[in-house]
Amino acid sequence: MVRNDLRNIAIIAHVDHGKTTLVDQMLKQAGSFRDNQVVEERVMDSGDIERERGITILAKNTSVHYQDVKINIVDTPGHADFSGEVERILKMVDGVVLLVDAAEGPMPQTRFVLQKALEFGHKIIIAINKIDRPDARLNEIGDEVLELLLNLDATDEQLDSPIVYCSGRAGTASMSPNVEGTDLTPLFEQILEHIPAPQVDTESPTQMLVSSIDYNEYVGRIGIGRIERGSLKVGQQVTVCDYHGNTTPYNSKIVSLYTIEELARTPAEEAQAGEIVCFSGIENVTIGETLCDPAQVEPLPFVKISEPTVEMYFSVNDSPFAGREGKFVTSRHLRDRLFRELLKDVSLRVNETETTDSFRVCGRGEMHLSILIENLRREGYEFQVGAPKALFHDVDGVKHEPMERMIADVPLDAVGSIMEKMGARKGELVHMNPKGADRMRVEFIVPARGLFGYRTEFLTDTKGEGVLSSVFHSYQPYKGEISKRASGSLIAFESGEAVTYGLFNAQERGTLFIPAGTPVYEGMIIGSNPRGDDMAVNVCKKKQLTNTRASGSDDALRLIPPHIMSIEEALEFISDDELLEITPKSVRMRKKILSNNERMKKIKGGK
Repeated sequence: MVRNDLRNIAIIAHVDHGKTTLVDQMLKQAGSFRDNQVVEERVMDSGDIERERGITILAKNTSVHYQDVKINIVDTPGHADFSGEVERILKMVDGVVLLVDAAEGPMPQTRFVLQKALEFGHKIIIAINKIDRPDARLNEIGDEVLELLLNLDATDEQLDSPIVYCSGRAGTASMSPNVEGTDLTPLFEQILEHIPAPQVDTESPTQMLVSSIDYNEYVGRIGIGRIERGSLKVGQQVTVCDYHGNTTPYNSKIVSLYTIEELARTPAEEAQAGEIVCFSGIENVTIGETLCDPAQVEPLPFVKISEPTVEMYFSVNDSPFAGREGKFVTSRHLRDRLFRELLKDVSLRVNETETTDSFRVCGRGEMHLSILIENLRREGYEFQVGAPKALFHDVDGVKHEPMERMIADVPLDAVGSIMEKMGARKGELVHMNPKGADRMRVEFIVPARGLFGYRTEFLTDTKGEGVLSSVFHSYQPYKGEISKRASGSLIAFESGEAVTYGLFNAQERGTLFIPAGTPVYEGMIIGSNPRGDDMAVNVCKKKQLTNTRASGSDDALRLIPPHIMSIEEALEFISDDELLEITPKSVRMRKKILSNNERMKKIKGGK
């Protein structure tokens, strides 16, 4: 049976190419909102961090109705670190809309997600977005996408994909680069015409693959997925099984069932094959499991999620300021929360270590793990993390390391600096193309560890005008030592409160990270030293007062505004002998060994 009343699509693209904004307009033009309804921009980005940063972190489902056809849409993350989300939701859909920026063209994540879609054999609609940009290169971008399809060994049918020219912000689309559209009708028409309707068997026993998990404190775990065969009813008995044999089959019951109607989940008594639904009532259901009719248990294979490439150690906070700001501070709290995250994040790994107060957490990149850190601190957790490290593999006795495909769009005068920095980080140049009169696109294959701490440097080298993005490429033999960061740390010499006089003397040594009035402890990092070695400074030192002070001389001390580090910047900055202390209110960097005397003894002993 072909369900002509239904289409299941995913919108995939590189970060910042406008997926969520386009979904906004699709919802508006399909009549999902009242005429007088106030709707936020990027309505699908529901998380606080998503709204603050303007990025999508979790894949989300919505639907629109167009000409009596229900179109289920999955909005996916564009950042490479969250590509595990994209890989698993591609099992739910029959086709994809590939969004490409009209000026930037295909980027690393475009290549990655397109390759996954091609492996599934999905039909593709190419949407060139932001055509109203003054630097748009419409005809060239179309050629670049077709070239990418050829490179990825697309079939003849996939090479014959339609190209739609659209502006997500304006809500217009057209089939010609020279004609400006009036609405998104051409895009809707292509979805109905080019994306196949689900071919389903509604009479056979139930079979449904769980592709995503949500959590609600009232009903517990909510499974999301597509019914592959038969139907699903409220109160139905099902057998939960796993194709890969990770769980023993067990029976359970569907307590509630929801279909996705626009931005809401609508309760339903029954849903047929081909539909994307949410269900609750199965307490321990996880991503990749299959719900089957007990009379015919046939688990479905689940996509193999790419392995993590970066590891970090999370541990209990043991600094002098421990327990002052956090609500959850013990190892039991931290352990429970990290293992709970595994239930919905398939590309994360958490392992216990030899000590009970430390956990090894592996993820797709610094961004992936920094978002986890940010979520934990907002929930009231207090903990410490070590510097991120690349995960090495042993292949036939040879040490292999993860390599990244790094693409940078930079001004011409910055190309020399980028080449020099990438050379020092064992990067290998693979492509170099001019982008207009004064910009160049360079592409490198570089060790993942070579990119740690580079993004801030990159922005400095390109005077803030460069665009840098990277995605996992492959594992290759170890490339040798890469020199560590050039700067050292300025370390607080004693505990107390940082005062203007002490900071004024310290700022001559380097860049400060804290303002006056900040509580500090011995061993806490308060700045960076450009000379390359660590230096202890006393920022709590007050001026000795005398009877013959010059009037107003204290007021003349001028402090350079400090550089307040974000979590990502701090993770890039810290070295192997340093830690990042995370609390709900503060982010502090510190040495693993806090005592200056103990640290000096160790350094001298090491020599």
